[in-house]
Amino acid sequence: MALNDFSIPRSVIWKDESISLLNQQNIPHVTEYLDLTTVEEVWDAIQTLKVRGAPAIGITAAFGLALAALQDSSETIEEFKLTIKKKRDYLASSRPTAVNLFWALDRLVACIADVKSINEGKTRIVQEAIQIQIEDEKVCRLIGEHALSVFNDGDRIMTICNAGSIATAKYGTALAPFYLAKEQNKELKVFACETRPVLQGSRLTTWELMQAGVDVTLITDNMAAHTIKSKNISAIIVGADRIAANGDTANKIGTFNLALLANAFNIPFYVAAPLSTFDPSIANGEQIPIEERNPKEVTELNGVQIAPEGVKVFNPAFDVTPNNLIAGIITEKGIISDNYQEEITQLFNR
Repeated sequence: MALNDFSIPRSVIWKDESISLLNQQNIPHVTEYLDLTTVEEVWDAIQTLKVRGAPAIGITAAFGLALAALQDSSETIEEFKLTIKKKRDYLASSRPTAVNLFWALDRLVACIADVKSINEGKTRIVQEAIQIQIEDEKVCRLIGEHALSVFNDGDRIMTICNAGSIATAKYGTALAPFYLAKEQNKELKVFACETRPVLQGSRLTTWELMQAGVDVTLITDNMAAHTIKSKNISAIIVGADRIAANGDTANKIGTFNLALLANAFNIPFYVAAPLSTFDPSIANGEQIPIEERNPKEVTELNGVQIAPEGVKVFNPAFDVTPNNLIAGIITEKGIISDNYQEEITQLFNR
């Protein structure tokens, strides 16, 4: 079955003067695309998880900065560059952990460093944002091809959160091999953890895989150990929001749990991520900032209070998996393992 024979949903679409954004808050009940026309609307979409997934956040932020550039009324190139820098800082404040956000924004700022006119600057920013999205689609397919090489026909694989098509330009990272397996008529069964408290696994991963006809089974997060044992799970694959220079990986809360379980059951635990998710400036996972979110995400479910009023809440959005629990990090340039410090350095020199 060719990829175009089934639906791979897209999350971010550039429309020259606006952004059409899949509202991931309303999935699976409503498939709604928002029309974003201002940088403030883009900031809100990122901060409130209307868009999520590190690559998709970066792409959306890039298009948000492109909107800001097109709408700018500066009279001098110096004033234009200063405005772009301020809008960059504003968009960067929307989420603290996903490094793709800063990577994409900084790439756009850098691309206008030598421009001589405002029109040239606007054109270059738009073109660079579009190029980031094009590159991400190619990167995700390469990640999928490398990831598929470590799985066998008939494998049962567990994942958490959503590192799929709607978290990227297309295909996803951790979910990319499942789309490519479908294309090649290989049978991979996916077991998706629900991913409390915002339920990205149950709402998003199951939805998009079902759109594509991929065999997916939903479990609650606390069923993972029993499921690995009783369903003969072959491997675990997850995405990443930031990877430190030594390979320590920040991903959605609950990922560390799965890495520990993989180690206990002696099955491989893989991280799938593009080079843009690596942050060589951070030595190890202890230096990765962990976002803490609104307590209502834990105390409420669909707006209904499920916990006692006034209870104290700890709600980190991410955890960090140490490199020694990771069997391999799958990138667009191949799979690295063992000495992550050295191999990550080599990745950026290839």
